[in-house]
Amino acid sequence: MYYIQEIDKPDFISKLFNIIKIENNKILLPIDDEEISNNKSYKLAKKIKQILINTNCKKIVLSNKIKKYKELINYLYTYQYEIMDGKWLFEVMSKECIDYISEKQGLKKEETTVSILINDLTENTLENINKIIQEYKRVNIITNHIEKFKKIEKTVLDKYGIMITVGNNKKKSLSKAKIILNVDFPTELINQYNIYENAIILNLKGNVKINKKRYNGININDYEISVKNLGDMECFRSDKYKMAEIYEAQIYKKQPYRDIIKKLKKDKVEISDLKGENSNI
Repeated sequence: MYYIQEIDKPDFISKLFNIIKIENNKILLPIDDEEISNNKSYKLAKKIKQILINTNCKKIVLSNKIKKYKELINYLYTYQYEIMDGKWLFEVMSKECIDYISEKQGLKKEETTVSILINDLTENTLENINKIIQEYKRVNIITNHIEKFKKIEKTVLDKYGIMITVGNNKKKSLSKAKIILNVDFPTELINQYNIYENAIILNLKGNVKINKKRYNGININDYEISVKNLGDMECFRSDKYKMAEIYEAQIYKKQPYRDIIKKLKKDKVEISDLKGENSNI
């Protein structure tokens, strides 16, 4: 695992010859400009690649400033490195995000309608849905694959005695939902629906825009966490990195869902901020 960040005040020679420094598992780049050339991006990416090849590393975390250099990031992606973005952890903690919204907005769980927009069902998503429906009694699933999700509707009724609705009515499905959990609907698809004007939308994949004139709610595309028990990662507790990405990098994603949740509880991981387009929660 390597963490890539900028040198705070790189000297002229380092910038001229693209001299990279390594401190433990940090790769320090000689960057202090708002923009860098495509040629410089290529040279830096090539040097980073060589460092990672020598250490057989495939997973990297970028500092907040380095993430601004899109050409550099694109080169790193072409080398097939896994760059942490926190999206996987965002989905795992989706129920915790809904709880955070309910608490901050003073909503009663038993009276709050939660609509879940989803087309592709994964094991983690199914586990999250099961957690949500046990506390939020008014749950709708909106999908283009109704038959696939009808099995969930029956299972939930048989197992918990709770009715959920599976459908895809573009005029009515989201018209009363106070909280919308958007698992995988892109911008062009979600904007085809009639959305409750004060709804809080939680976009797990991020970068979703709501193009509705009457929409005055909070459209959330990003988040942040707090971690009380960071262990060996304590040295990375700073504003240079996003904590969600640092923590996600430590998790073995193929382990059973229950083990992932157990680790989150052990490390005391909590949602600390939900970042909306116009305001945060």
